[in-house]
Amino acid sequence: MLDLDDVRDEAVDLINARDREGSHVLMGVGLTVGFAFAAATIANLSIRPRRKGGEDQPVTERPRGSLGLILPAMFSATTLSALRVWNAPARPERTRALGLWGAAQVVNAVWIALRPASRWLQIAAAMSSAGMAAAFAHEARKMDGRAGKMASPIGSGVRLANRVDDAN
Repeated sequence: MLDLDDVRDEAVDLINARDREGSHVLMGVGLTVGFAFAAATIANLSIRPRRKGGEDQPVTERPRGSLGLILPAMFSATTLSALRVWNAPARPERTRALGLWGAAQVVNAVWIALRPASRWLQIAAAMSSAGMAAAFAHEARKMDGRAGKMASPIGSGVRLANRVDDAN
């Protein structure tokens, strides 16, 4: 039988909200989810479909394939990690970690919007995104070990995403 108290306790543990007031937790959910959503929305709004072939050809985009299934899970894990950091005690490390997470969201949104075509710009995009993710995971780990672990799979996720993208 499903015990609602156990479910609530697991949810509280998942987001590191043990000693936090509900208003603080809700503000954290709004900020982290809102910031991630805003970055993704701005990036998506800047993407314009490209014509392939002549003017009489349909407007198409490159298929996303399996990559579209992997990336949302990775970004959700980092957003959950940021929420865990938000709910950690107020310290300079928390401010640094949240600043790095926000900067990583902006960097990713910029690269998505720019849609780098050259190999060198793609390498720059991957390196800057991975670097920001690693920096966030490192700072998050200082505040909350579980938050650091949630954020750290990004490196493996980027490698997996590249393999899937190459296969398509």
